[in-house]
Parts: sequence; C-alpha cells; structure tokens
Amino acid sequence: MLKDKITDWLKQANGLYFSVYAIFAAFSVYACMYAFRKPFTATSYEDYALFGMGFKTILVITQVLGYTLSKFVGIKVISEMTGERRALAIVALILFAEFALLLFALVPYPYNFIFLFLNGLPLGMVWGLVFSYLEGRRFTEALGAGLSISYVVSSGFVKSVGRGLMDAGVSEFWMPVATGAFFIVPLIIAVFLLDRIPPPSAQDQEIRTRRMPMDRKERRAFFGTFAPGLVMLVLMYMGLTAFRDFRDNFMAEMFIEMGVSDSSVFAISEFWVGLIVLILIGSFFLIKDNKTALILNHIFILTGLLLIGISTWLFQAGMLNPVTWMVLVGIGIYMGYIPFGCILFDRMIATFRYVSNAGFMIYVADAFGYLAAVGVMIYKDFGAPEMSWVNFFTGSSNGMVIYGSILTIASLFYFLWRERNWSAR
Repeated sequence: MLKDKITDWLKQANGLYFSVYAIFAAFSVYACMYAFRKPFTATSYEDYALFGMGFKTILVITQVLGYTLSKFVGIKVISEMTGERRALAIVALILFAEFALLLFALVPYPYNFIFLFLNGLPLGMVWGLVFSYLEGRRFTEALGAGLSISYVVSSGFVKSVGRGLMDAGVSEFWMPVATGAFFIVPLIIAVFLLDRIPPPSAQDQEIRTRRMPMDRKERRAFFGTFAPGLVMLVLMYMGLTAFRDFRDNFMAEMFIEMGVSDSSVFAISEFWVGLIVLILIGSFFLIKDNKTALILNHIFILTGLLLIGISTWLFQAGMLNPVTWMVLVGIGIYMGYIPFGCILFDRMIATFRYVSNAGFMIYVADAFGYLAAVGVMIYKDFGAPEMSWVNFFTGSSNGMVIYGSILTIASLFYFLWRERNWSAR
C-alpha cells in the first residue's frame, strides 16, 4: 500500500530528505488548522456589541476560553495519547471546529457568539498531536521550527484570505466557515502524509532520550522533580502568550489606528517574521550538546525580549514605521514563544535524560498561558477601555521585557544548578 511504502522510504531516508518531508507534512497540517481558528480576527465586527464590550472582543475571549479549556484537557489527553489514534483525532477535532463555524454563521447575532467557544474547544489539542510526531529526534529543532512557523505565517495568510472573501461580498459572519471550507481537502491530505512518519529511531532515542506516554503519577513525579524552574517558565510564558495573542487578535485594529489599510499587510508582515524565526530556531539542531542547547534556548528568549523593547522604543521615538515595528516585535515575540512549543522542554528532557514526553509541559504552559490571555483582554475592555490599541500594546511591550527577562534569567540559573546536582547523583 502507498502509506506503507512512504513509511518504509522515510525509515531509510537520510536526514535531509526526512526533515523536508516531516516539516512539509507538519507545517501543512497546522497551517490548515489555522484556517478554522483565526479568519474571524481579520475583521472588526465594529457595528456590533454585547455585554458592554465590542463584539469582536467577546468572540476572541469566547474562543480563547474554549481553547484554554482544551489545553487543560490536553495535559492528560496529549501526554497519554498513543500513536495509532493521532491522525483520526486531528481530523475529527478540526472538522468539529468547522461545524461550530457553520453554526456561528447560521445562528443570528448575538446568540451566535457561543459557537466560538465550541470552535476553540477542540483546536487546542491539535498542536500536541502534531508535535508528537516530531519530538525526541536528532532534528527536532529543525522540525519544530518548521512546524512553529506555520502559526506565524498561516495566521497572516488566513486573515488575508478572509479579507479577500469579504471584499468579494461574503459577510463577516459567513467568512470564517467559508475560509475553513477551502482547507478541508488539503487538511486531509496533509494528515495522511503526517501519519506516515515512523517513530524515532534507536539513534534518536540514544541522543534525545526515549519518549513515552505519561500517566498521572508520572506527570506528578516529573513536575515535582523540576518544580521551581518549571513554575518560573510557566509564569514567563503566561505573560508572553497574552502579549502574543493580543498582537495576533488585534493587529487589524492596530494597523487601522496607524493608518495601514492594505489587507495583504497581514501575510507580508508575518512572512518576514516566520522566515527569520525559522532560520534562527532551525539552526539549533546543529548544537549537539543538550545542556548547551538548553542554555542557549534561554539566551535566545532573552534576545527576543530585548528586540521587543528596542523596537518599541524606536517606534515611539518616530524612528520606525508601523509595519517595520510590527515585524520586529513579532520576531521578538516568536523568539520567546516558539521555543516553549517545540524545543525548550524537548532539550530539557534530553539534558536530564528523563524518560517522559514534551507534550505534558507544553500543555501545562499553554493552558495557563491562554488563561492569562483572557485576563488581559478582559482588562483592556474594562480596565483601560479608553486607551487605544496601539498605546495599550506599547505599554504591554515595555512591561513584558522587564517581567519576562527576570523570570527567564531566574529559570536559567535554576536549571544550571539542578543539572550540576543531577550529574553528581
């Protein structure tokens, strides 16, 4: 059969061919998923309001609540998921999300907002299912970077598709489900290709440590072993996720405030963000020593935070135009954000040679990260309703640099101390 032939070929393929195939398959699946999650953020729903808040803010919060609950459920589901059920689970979750978008279009305003919760509810588990095909390999950094770029580039791309559909006459309520419909067939093909990837080889397991499902007892033991460092990382990631999600969801509003109205600006700005971050993070696979890679991951995150601070200062000083500023801030955000989703916990596990899986901590961090994102959006609407989107974002940028840097540095020192004691055991 074709699927067996592809798997057999991948087992024999050299590292370059395997990596190109795996990146293409994983990137394609997750990029397609974004067509079911993000297109509604391409418009402002400015003529609608609910509960004293802008309707778009209600939609974003509602979807993120579903997405956040999905992350908490995923702590158990993803860490325990076996390989045989992953492909079917990916397709079923995404098709459920598309059905929720159909109901969003069919049910009249304002009662349709609840279907964004149902849309977000399944989608939060897709990342962990896709990344489980890639973790624990010699080339996980390159593979993870290729996967991660999908949510940088595809977010802007699907927004441009959504705006294009609206320009063609599709209403803002039908636009999300129409955008998703374009990607159903590509999604199924991409999942088929992804599911052909064989498990990590013996050499992969020797270099990066064997990866196994984790039950409740094993998850507690893992977290208890590294609790101080993990708590600091999760707290830092909460701020970074809220900051990143605010930029992603309200970029349209910020561009309008800054006088940028071209619908292609989403795809163009995120293309450059994605390309640069892909090159930087993908190169981490060249670092063979796991401890060195763990240290450099922390330094890489700190560099991203510094870029956010410098570019925001230059923008406020009138030395950067809006698009360049948004690109540079995006690069800084994703230099911090992407390692948490693919390489930071993977290298941590490999450093301590702790038999487990990265999906567990990825989902702990994500669950609390999106909870923080909801809190920031609620605060913006009730705590700072008169503040412009741009001013709120620039203020958040400066706060994120200080907050994130302190926690990242503290985490680095903790894991260096823990590794010295671990080696001495």
